[in-house]
Amino acid sequence: MNRVLKLQAKMAKWPFGKLLFSKSVARMAPYFITINPYIEELKHNYIRVSMKKRRKVHNHLKTVHAIAMCNLCEFAAGICMESSIPKNRRWIPAGMTVAYLKKAKTNLIAECDLSFVDWEQCTEVLCPVEVKDLEGNVVMTAEIKMKVGDRG
Repeated sequence: MNRVLKLQAKMAKWPFGKLLFSKSVARMAPYFITINPYIEELKHNYIRVSMKKRRKVHNHLKTVHAIAMCNLCEFAAGICMESSIPKNRRWIPAGMTVAYLKKAKTNLIAECDLSFVDWEQCTEVLCPVEVKDLEGNVVMTAEIKMKVGDRG
């Protein structure tokens, strides 16, 4: 079990552990704090993370700003990578392709599933992230290219 999943297991035993875990993970890259992500579920090769629609992330239409949704996607993909990649490997984002499909008028949930990845052989992972509103509508999709290599 890697360090992110170990931290999650440890903090799950605490009062408000899930909330504290989400905030701790977001602080690993402080820019993520701007969207206040909440990790709903995290396991090897899978994450579901949410963010609230609040004024701080609004655009001029009072919907969730496109870049805030990009930030949610990058958070989901990055934490999913970090909690899944073997200790002898490392990753770094190399690109992102997005599609804005609908106005984001509610809180949002992003999911990333990396169960298809061969962690020992890959040199690049295309992380698919889907963002849905609370009615189940897909409001955005992203594909984040991650370069993968051996440590040291």
